[in-house]
Amino acid sequence: MKNSQLSDDEFLAALEAATLADFRHADHIRAAWLYMRRLPFPQSAERMAESLRHFAASKGAHQKYHETITQAWMILIWNALKQDGQGAGPFDAFTAARPELLDARALDRFYSRELLATPAARTQFVAPDLI
Repeated sequence: MKNSQLSDDEFLAALEAATLADFRHADHIRAAWLYMRRLPFPQSAERMAESLRHFAASKGAHQKYHETITQAWMILIWNALKQDGQGAGPFDAFTAARPELLDARALDRFYSRELLATPAARTQFVAPDLI
């Protein structure tokens, strides 16, 4: 079954159990959106980070987790939710109103590739260098 066919609860449970077959950019956005609809920002950001670290480690790819990228996306999604009144409605409506969130390269407006490639950016949140 495709991730988009799972209910929100099924999707988060599969992410947290690391049983999803794949986890693409839109899935990252959906997970962040779901966590933020259920939890205050600090807790949703930590829950997202924990879920991604666990998922990556379970696939033998713990090195793929990137703290700055994760937190920067959380901030972009949080900002969109605040502007849109907490993202009421389905995920598809949220992303239709905010198609820029589906662009995996959206952080390029804020971060240089050089900065994101640093060990510090991988392990802790660093501020953008392009704004």
